[in-house]
Amino acid sequence: MTSLARRRGFTLIELIVVIALIAVLAAVVAPNLLGKASDANRKSAAVQIEKISNAVELFRLETGQYPESLDDLVTRPAGLDRWNGPYVKKQSRLQDPWGNPLVIEIPGQNGSFDIISYGGDGRPGGDGDAADITNWD
Repeated sequence: MTSLARRRGFTLIELIVVIALIAVLAAVVAPNLLGKASDANRKSAAVQIEKISNAVELFRLETGQYPESLDDLVTRPAGLDRWNGPYVKKQSRLQDPWGNPLVIEIPGQNGSFDIISYGGDGRPGGDGDAADITNWD
């Protein structure tokens, strides 16, 4: 057998070394990427809440009252003639980046109205990715 015929594939040792290097890189890179995704979701939720707050204010200016629910920003409530919406184009924009519905409280504890995302866990309170994001922060 010539040396070329014996050297066609990878040895088991070479494969183990390559797999170990990929595992080390994944262990170093993955936590950094996951942290960035969490920050991006929180920033996205804050921007989304700001836009929804502006839509609520526009709704109030045009109709003379606050919406009874965030759904009133997408579809005309019964008996409201001065509604010039939709103030939010898609129902899906009333959900935070984690897929949980945004909550509006009227009157709010921190203003005329409060808009809240309960964060990654979808429950009030929490820390880190699960912390609440509001329109008064």
